[in-house]
Amino acid sequence: MTSTPGHAPLHFKIVIDATAPHAQADFWAAALHYTVEDNSALIEKLLGLGAVPPELTVDSHGRRAWRDLAAVRHPDDPYQEESGTGLGRRLLFQRVPEAKTGKNRVHLDVHAAEGRRAEEVARLEALGASVLRQVKEPGGEWVVMADPEGNEFCVH
Repeated sequence: MTSTPGHAPLHFKIVIDATAPHAQADFWAAALHYTVEDNSALIEKLLGLGAVPPELTVDSHGRRAWRDLAAVRHPDDPYQEESGTGLGRRLLFQRVPEAKTGKNRVHLDVHAAEGRRAEEVARLEALGASVLRQVKEPGGEWVVMADPEGNEFCVH
């Protein structure tokens, strides 16, 4: 596969399967200090036009949200005003019927401030994450954790 010089993607998102996308979005927004996307203006517009049925939406944080999708974005990154969709660093949680069954093929690394890994691990545990193991190798040290749905991530 070849690439065309100067034509990088405009932005990308990491999509994570979830049984409870809104709970996952709330966890990761708190974990990363991100913002849960507010798609309510777009949803209300589409509902008003009859373009989507109300069954595809739920109430989340007192506003309309997609039933099966929830996203978080970095608060400093640009986003579309009309839809609330982030245009930068972004995680999208999509509802799937099955629970997680195997090891992640992709995971997030969370980097704590120098000397504050233990404090960050405790904060993440208070949000609903769990410690799976502590790793000490010649290349470094980190803590492997799982989010509330069992997705592994590392705290460095």
